Amino acid sequence: MTDSEVTRVAAIQMNSLGEVPPNLARADDLLREAARRGARLAVLPENFALMGARETDKLGAVEDDGAGNGHTPIQDAIAEAARRYGLWVAAGTVPLKSPEPDRVFAALCVYDDSGTRVGRYNKMHLFDVGLPDSAEAYRESATFMPGAAEPVVVDTPIGRLGLSICYDLRFPELYRRLSAAGADVIVAPSAFTYTTGTAHWHLLTRARAVENLATVIAPNQAGHHASGRRTYGHSLICDAWGHVTSEARSDANEVVIADIDHARAKRLREGFPCLGHRRLA
Repeated sequence: MTDSEVTRVAAIQMNSLGEVPPNLARADDLLREAARRGARLAVLPENFALMGARETDKLGAVEDDGAGNGHTPIQDAIAEAARRYGLWVAAGTVPLKSPEPDRVFAALCVYDDSGTRVGRYNKMHLFDVGLPDSAEAYRESATFMPGAAEPVVVDTPIGRLGLSICYDLRFPELYRRLSAAGADVIVAPSAFTYTTGTAHWHLLTRARAVENLATVIAPNQAGHHASGRRTYGHSLICDAWGHVTSEARSDANEVVIADIDHARAKRLREGFPCLGHRRLA
């Protein structure tokens, strides 16, 4: 990648269903559309393969780590789509086996344009919350095991890609670590609830971009799901100055496209070097 390059990326919004096969078919269609529109990297939302009627439905869809053994339909489908469309794909999230039989890892898997997996991040911050002034509550730790508290950065044709997932957006220290590791593009596949999204989605995604002078690609789930849960949508791509360059405006399955101007981002970091002015580690 040269400083003068402009590369196109895609945030893929989905209204995922309660069964895996139709979600994989939808994801394939959307990845094909992203490639057709010139994207080099496409990012799928959290739980793209399954938004079940119950959280425990993910236990029934859990896969061994690694595509290609005939028993990993989610990983196989995304790896094959990346290869077929010549597209880098950040697939967030895939339910992968953990050491505990009644919990899974929520794994963000990154595939290059040959279909080879080149990175994996297990969601470290789990959404165990009750929403203010509401009976709405979630306890992800009942079915998910937290990943290691270590940042993951992957080298890609669009720069160094920092990996994060949904609730991670509320923990800026993770993004500082990603930035320190050289991330200039950060992905945040999400399934933000309508309640929290209305209050904080734009605030958090833009803040993480501004703080770290990094592009943020944040695909989200949208609409109503089998469990009755409603997600916020508004999948977006935010540049390093905190400007939302592209955003979904409906609850539909949608491909959100934006171009990253790497030369401009480099000039911004050189002319506004706040990352180098830090006084606290």
